[in-house]
Amino acid sequence: MLHLPTTPQRSYIMSRIRAKNTKPELLLRRALWAKGIRYRTHAKDLPGRPDIVIRKYRLAIFVDGEFWHGHQWEKTKGLIKSNRDFWIPKIERNIQRDKENNAALIGMGYTVFRFWGEDVRKNLHKCVNQIQLYIETAGEGRVPYPADY
Repeated sequence: MLHLPTTPQRSYIMSRIRAKNTKPELLLRRALWAKGIRYRTHAKDLPGRPDIVIRKYRLAIFVDGEFWHGHQWEKTKGLIKSNRDFWIPKIERNIQRDKENNAALIGMGYTVFRFWGEDVRKNLHKCVNQIQLYIETAGEGRVPYPADY
């Protein structure tokens, strides 16, 4: 049988969830640093405070948690069983805010990369390679833009 935490236990668990320096974020940062890629973290002057910023290439990188930022939202929305009146609007607002921050950063001339925490954990080398490819092509003056750009 599934053990559900009491309200004080749940409160304590939720209080331990961090907004900065999460494990996937630290993994990506360490891997970038090991490759010689230098960056700044949590830039307060940019919309959405990107987790990693490489100003030289105007690159903003976010490492998003699947629950908080609505990964596969249409599928996972139905899985939320408790306090749906709170969580569904909250997560939908987070998704909307992410879109607004992306648009603001693009308007400032930044390229935005968003990685899911699970992608960073399982495919760290792919995430790092994607960033490296961007930096190499940006250095040559050829920035690879997505097709829908």
